[in-house]
Amino acid sequence: MGISGYEAFVMSTVSPFLLAIKPLRSLIVRNLRVAHLLSLAGVLAWLVKTPEYRLFTVGFGVAMGCLSWAATFYSESVHGPRLESRILAFIAGLLMSAIVKFAWRTNNPIWPIMHAENGGWNGTGFVLAVLAALRFTRKAPLQADHAVERQGGSSLLSAISIGGLMFGLHSLLSDTSTMILWVWDGYPIRGPVANVHAWYTIVAMSVGIISGVFAQGLITTWSAYGVGCVGATLLTFYSHWLGYYGALILAAYLTAISFPLIANASRKSPAVTFGLGFFIYNFLVLFHVWVVAYAFVPGGPLVREHTDWIMITMMLTLGAGVWDLTSQNNSANKKARGRRSTSNPHRKYHLGALGVLNIAFLSAAFLRFPTNDYKPYHAEDRVITAGIWTIHFSLDNDMWSSERRMRDLIKEMELDVVGLLESDLQRIIMGNRDTTQFLAEDLGMYVDYGPGPNKHTWGAALLSKFPIVNSTHHLLPSPVGELAPAIHATLDAYGTLVDVFVFHSGQEEDLEDRRLQSEYLAKLMGSTDRPSFLLSYLVTKPLEGNYNTYVSETSGMHDVDKTDWDRWCEYILFKGLRRVGYARVSRSTITDTELQAAKFVVPATQEDGVYAWGVGEESRDRRVGEHEVPEGWRFPALFRGQGVRGHAYHVFDEPRYYNF
Repeated sequence: MGISGYEAFVMSTVSPFLLAIKPLRSLIVRNLRVAHLLSLAGVLAWLVKTPEYRLFTVGFGVAMGCLSWAATFYSESVHGPRLESRILAFIAGLLMSAIVKFAWRTNNPIWPIMHAENGGWNGTGFVLAVLAALRFTRKAPLQADHAVERQGGSSLLSAISIGGLMFGLHSLLSDTSTMILWVWDGYPIRGPVANVHAWYTIVAMSVGIISGVFAQGLITTWSAYGVGCVGATLLTFYSHWLGYYGALILAAYLTAISFPLIANASRKSPAVTFGLGFFIYNFLVLFHVWVVAYAFVPGGPLVREHTDWIMITMMLTLGAGVWDLTSQNNSANKKARGRRSTSNPHRKYHLGALGVLNIAFLSAAFLRFPTNDYKPYHAEDRVITAGIWTIHFSLDNDMWSSERRMRDLIKEMELDVVGLLESDLQRIIMGNRDTTQFLAEDLGMYVDYGPGPNKHTWGAALLSKFPIVNSTHHLLPSPVGELAPAIHATLDAYGTLVDVFVFHSGQEEDLEDRRLQSEYLAKLMGSTDRPSFLLSYLVTKPLEGNYNTYVSETSGMHDVDKTDWDRWCEYILFKGLRRVGYARVSRSTITDTELQAAKFVVPATQEDGVYAWGVGEESRDRRVGEHEVPEGWRFPALFRGQGVRGHAYHVFDEPRYYNF
């Protein structure tokens, strides 16, 4: 983690500054079709295999897209109905993108991280995009060489509002599960879940679009702004349904206020309103990364854990736009508002499209409705196969989305429970994705996303074939470095309550953080008298330092194999269970960390349980050959030798087995 230099491409969005050059502005406006087609370079970027060059291609596409849309809004600003239709297309396009992402379980199939091998529809998407661009630009622009018409108000205030609006739409509404995960707080479920309740977000956005078209006089009042602020407050500070009600209010307000704010910006200098606006948007994008990445960036500690500051800043920027709108009382604006209130044919077209999009979403939601009838792989042997994997934000070493490759390995390793670390993708820089939705539904598992994107961690998630009876989320002491997330969950495994902990420790450099975290987690693990296991990233050497806090009388935990000296990050610990197998599987190019797995047998009787708790160390750690354990206790033979697809048992080249 840290600054690499490629972050500069975030500034590709400020291309509308080029519209300050009058000859260039005239050229772009007169050739909007060409400009929009050039922006599709970002869709074609999947053809570029080298990650750096693919990033350059995407950067060019983003720059042309922002430039084209700013020029489009400016060119149509002299005709109210046509401008309204362009804004409708823009916001309805956001809605359609969110619906497509829901159908593809939070991935957009035409993104440059997608290709045929991981479910991409890039070629189809490009063809549709070309057809859409040709139809969208079929009419000649209405304004090209004319000087910018100043309609009163402040270009600066308008630019500020555009920055906040674009950030709000992108960070909160580009995926239907984002705000749901903001209010997620573990089991039992006390709020919305993404694959069941996400339609409410779509409905709120649809209501906002309709309100923005038919009730602009109401939407631009300070009363409506106050309601939006209430929604933002509820989303920021509350969990469960109350927080989500706030999310729905904010979703409706953001889509509704888009119409007057974009229309207002279009009638001023586009270089200022959109160029500066996207610069402010970039500031907010970096701000909402800095609150998590504070340990790796200059000035980061100043904004540490302050998502509330981001929300306040966003709402203040929107308030700047409302102030600008309410201050404009000249006749030109009154006439413009009068023209917008008349009946326009495009409204019927877009309202019909909204209806079709909602029906499409409901169809996808029906297909995704959870069955909740998941079965472990070796129920007849009462085996739990558990794994820990640091997935590095679901991007492989070549910058392709990696969840399908992850699914294949998890399935072939027959994991019943898996802890995923570095799993929080609900930020703009990660595409507002959620890999756990795809994995849980495709593998047939229950899922706890872990601490939400507003909890300022890199993520820890839990997937389980066994029902999750209860789960709590913890943010461990981190006075200096990044926050350390943990999940403490209780599973119903074959009628026995079994606790599982998923944990990501702090950085190597932060010694005091890691010491405090080890003490906290040891006490947490020691607080339960149920059979338990830990799936973790500890950053310590075996038998040294903080290891002896995690594996201690306080925690009651035992190491899965204390003779495995070649470990630093990932560890599995257990107590009250029969540990019967342990394996390490190479990562291929999926991530930068291997998959570790262990097999446990859940005691079937009280006598078995007493024995599992009280067995001596020598008996507990006695290793046996694979032929000495039942078939259901064995790891798959698929990964012996050279393995498959770059995955093989490594370090000790085969699984280890134990029997006591």
